[in-house]
Amino acid sequence: MALLLRSMLRPAVLSRTQACVVYRHAVPMGTSTKEDTSKFWDKNARLKRPLSPHISIYSWSIPMMMSISHRGTGVALSSGISLFALSALVLPGDFASNLEVVRSLSLGPALIYSAKFTLAFPVAYHTFNGIRHLMWDIGKGFRIPEVYRSGYAVILLSLLSSFALAAL
Repeated sequence: MALLLRSMLRPAVLSRTQACVVYRHAVPMGTSTKEDTSKFWDKNARLKRPLSPHISIYSWSIPMMMSISHRGTGVALSSGISLFALSALVLPGDFASNLEVVRSLSLGPALIYSAKFTLAFPVAYHTFNGIRHLMWDIGKGFRIPEVYRSGYAVILLSLLSSFALAAL
């Protein structure tokens, strides 16, 4: 690629043999994409391969579910913060007046506690699992028993801290 760019930028400097070096290594395409695709699907049909082997072959495990839920909580947190910021810009009044509207609904304590837990759990889970990922970045905790132990610890700490935050 660099030779091609150099030959385009300085055509007068290169001799004819140097300019041909770029094209000497080019390989003609043998088949079209349509032919390759049909060969691929014919081979898969002949070997009776499933369409999505990752769904049918792999069994669900704690690390797999925690990885998916870590990404999900990250998306939920960033979406929630964005929606909160957008609503702060769009809704009339300030935060205190909007909080008074929520208080005037006179929701029961069970509903308020559940809502607080629902808000606290993704924050706690994503935080503790992020710390777990930072430990992995350091190079600690890669053995399978340690992965499961740290996973259960993250779940337990997330639940306990979410209950404590909801109780405030």
